[in-house]
Amino acid sequence: MSEPLPPPGETPPAEGSIAEAHRERPDGGIWEHPRIWLLLIMIGCLLVAAFFLVRVITL
Repeated sequence: MSEPLPPPGETPPAEGSIAEAHRERPDGGIWEHPRIWLLLIMIGCLLVAAFFLVRVITL
């Protein structure tokens, strides 16, 4: 006779595992620090605007 399947959403017990189940903090990846990305975008926008402003002034 086979072992019953665990209910959905539950992890079956592993042989030799003594660790308690715990919830891990998800990795934020590149979105971990959104202010840095916002700063880089703003600097890029200001550089493009400054380029066109200099072009207009030097005409």
